[in-house]
Amino acid sequence: MNKHQKIAVFGGGSWATAIVKMLIENLETVGWYMRNEQTIAHIKENDHNPKYLRSAELDANRLDLSSDINYMVAKYDVLIFAIPSAFLTGELSKLKESLESKTIFSAIKGIVPETGLIVGEHFNREYNIPLTNIGVITGPCHAEEVAMERLSYLTIACQDEDIAKKMAEALQSWYINVKTTDDIIGTEYAAVLKNIYAVAAGIAHGLGYGDNFQSVLMSNAIREMKRFIKKVHKMKRNINNSAYLGDLLVTGYSTFSRNRMFGNMIGKGYTVKSAQHEMSMIAEGYYATKSAYKIKEEKGAKTPIIDAVYNILYDDKDPKKEFKKLTNKLD
Repeated sequence: MNKHQKIAVFGGGSWATAIVKMLIENLETVGWYMRNEQTIAHIKENDHNPKYLRSAELDANRLDLSSDINYMVAKYDVLIFAIPSAFLTGELSKLKESLESKTIFSAIKGIVPETGLIVGEHFNREYNIPLTNIGVITGPCHAEEVAMERLSYLTIACQDEDIAKKMAEALQSWYINVKTTDDIIGTEYAAVLKNIYAVAAGIAHGLGYGDNFQSVLMSNAIREMKRFIKKVHKMKRNINNSAYLGDLLVTGYSTFSRNRMFGNMIGKGYTVKSAQHEMSMIAEGYYATKSAYKIKEEKGAKTPIIDAVYNILYDDKDPKKEFKKLTNKLD
């Protein structure tokens, strides 16, 4: 284990905080970029993030905190982005330092709205980062359970096996089990899609559907995910592995899931704006739905669940009527 790996995390939310906590277990110093100067000052003084995962203890003496994105990019070799996809382009627009010599890991689980690309593809096409220098960090893993040091599982995807192994070593601990894979496109799309299916699960719960329907919904969701990913990136993969099915299940069923929470509000009658206003965290599934719907239209994938969620969130269709129609398309 190389305790001197130069890794920095970008983002100040719950998942960024959880990743920082995991890295601190193994590295002497962890870079951490966030915009909010007050939050940085609070962490330095109190060893925890005041806004997210407040119970997670963070040794500030081992953190290199900064609100200067160019400082962080210049100093660190491996950059983990955990900024919500809707805000990624705005943050990257501040860059004056080049990314071309860096190794980039996406922990975002979303599609960049401006380009319609998953984050790995975005860095490849817009910043000329070779695909071999791009990785993905996925679950099944909730930030809240990392904070409580409950046994959790991560999947690290990268075409370069050595890079994947080094990141796995930096993140694993007695409560974090890490696997590696070379399916960077498939795992990242799975991380995006599972948020949409979690929104669907939340809508179903808000409408009063029970566990029996939820099991059918999740069963159809994993098959829909397989069809979608196969259309965008055909390769041999076991869709029942934890990076795909496991991440889907934990996001679809857990009370920690912000996407399920968002969907539950929609099912109960909240408007999209009112649900977003009520939540203190970003539900990536909302933004992912629009991009995924556009991609499935281009690729010709059969996606009745994504279609239903899109109709509700973006076409203002009645959730009760849409799910009634959806029940007749599931098997």
